[in-house]
Amino acid sequence: MFFNKIKARESGVLLYGITPPKAQTEPVKVAEIAQKSLGILCALDIDALVVYDVQDESARTSEERPFPFSSALDPFDYASEHLHKLQLPKIIYRPAGKFTREELASWLNDLKTNSFYPVFVGLPSPDYVVKTSLTEAYKIWRDEHGHHSVIGAVTIPERHAVLKDEDVRILDKVSCGVSYFISQCIFNVEYTRKTLQDLLAACEKKNQEVPTIIFTLTICGSAKTLQFMEWLGIHIPDDIKAELQVCENPAERSVEIALATAKELITYCTENSIPFGFNIESVATRKVEVDASLQLLASITELLQQKGLRAKKATANAVLTSL
Repeated sequence: MFFNKIKARESGVLLYGITPPKAQTEPVKVAEIAQKSLGILCALDIDALVVYDVQDESARTSEERPFPFSSALDPFDYASEHLHKLQLPKIIYRPAGKFTREELASWLNDLKTNSFYPVFVGLPSPDYVVKTSLTEAYKIWRDEHGHHSVIGAVTIPERHAVLKDEDVRILDKVSCGVSYFISQCIFNVEYTRKTLQDLLAACEKKNQEVPTIIFTLTICGSAKTLQFMEWLGIHIPDDIKAELQVCENPAERSVEIALATAKELITYCTENSIPFGFNIESVATRKVEVDASLQLLASITELLQQKGLRAKKATANAVLTSL
């Protein structure tokens, strides 16, 4: 169970991340998309499903967005209305600053009713007027839900490479009740390793345990996807970038790259007693990239089983009822 694994600081947690359909999608089409997704998700051996909140981040950079922005359905609404038959915990992202305290309190109560778990994220650009600070949002959660739930946050190794303070950010959020962190998509292992090194040092200095870190891995199936990832702020080392730009099957190659990244992180975390897991992200609509994300999930699952971090299952643990 996801809740118990996070509370026990168990390694080997597996998540699968998706985005809701576009907001302009016709209701009948949304239902069709959800039904197709359920057919895929029910077969996965994962501990929880991540449903992202899609935000327009164009204001944070002067560079032109590779893809035009399209708003998506609210992740809570989509998960509760269309994915309720999937008997798995759902982790729902929400930019806390866009909502009032009352709105957040109501939303958190709705999460409890549906057995969902929150991840508060920052605003997509600095020009937004903050209605509720992250600290206030965590307090609302902690006061009403801290005894029966767990809350996550985001960690960004690229930010640490520039500002050198990701360890401080992480421990500040831990003090607010956060017990696990989901990273931005990882292509640069050295950035991630440096973040972990500094976090370890900070935890040793404070004589406290390292929180669970869940590493997000994703598929790059085209040059356009590669460009978009970089626009989002994901650092892709030059050698990996050059390879993905020229190889015949970048989706297949990115599975291999992600698996190698996972092996390095497993070794590092195991040697340093850092509880960890993986979030396999599937936010593309192209079939080749969706299929590659499922291939990556299967490979990561097998790797964790070989390390004794996940039990082999005869059937998937996600039970789909009365489709």
